[in-house]
Amino acid sequence: MNEGEAGARVIRVVVVDDEALVRSGFELILGASEDIEVVATASGGEAVQTVRRERPDVVLLDIRMPDVDGLTVLRELRKTPDAPVVAMLTTFDADEYILTALHCGAAGFLLKDTEPEQLAHLVRTLAAGGVVLSPKASRTLLHSHPGTTAAVDEEAARVRLLTARERDVLVLVAEGLSNTDIGARIHLSAGTVKDHVSAILTKLRVTSRVQAALLAQRAGLLDEHPRSEAGR
Repeated sequence: MNEGEAGARVIRVVVVDDEALVRSGFELILGASEDIEVVATASGGEAVQTVRRERPDVVLLDIRMPDVDGLTVLRELRKTPDAPVVAMLTTFDADEYILTALHCGAAGFLLKDTEPEQLAHLVRTLAAGGVVLSPKASRTLLHSHPGTTAAVDEEAARVRLLTARERDVLVLVAEGLSNTDIGARIHLSAGTVKDHVSAILTKLRVTSRVQAALLAQRAGLLDEHPRSEAGR
């Protein structure tokens, strides 16, 4: 991130969408926030080159584009050194490609009809290392998880391997909090939270915070630990 005029951190964003109206709309909304700058917009065919040139902190990437689809762009961006955080944009809260995108390394997804006042907050969450998932769509993803019921149950059962503290941390990861925010909520240093997150990913046999969050939801952990409880 770059420094703003007053010394505040400015989040650099690139918006990738095949519709010019969507690109300009996101640019207008995000540009109203002093701590966010849309440094470029692009269509699918220009996306990888634009991101590599601008080196943004966050990329908002349309999952369905006619020239080059979002999954192809995502895979290319993940190969980039110091790859930016990528969140997928979609019109459908049950988009069949979302789960694939999350497993390919996307940090979450946003519906294109997200309320304007929420958009800047979600970008800040992504820039801080948090997870952004639409609750309604997350439920759909969990029910459409590939594999047999037995396999899904086995994956969810791994949550039992976590300590009580690790479960608390996992709940807050699923809520989209960064390590710093989690530490502030449960009175731990960011470094300690990072260690807990690493242990959680290892025990759950997943490679990203998003996959851990989905597994926590699938296991019913969020129902067992309301938001207020994890913060106690």
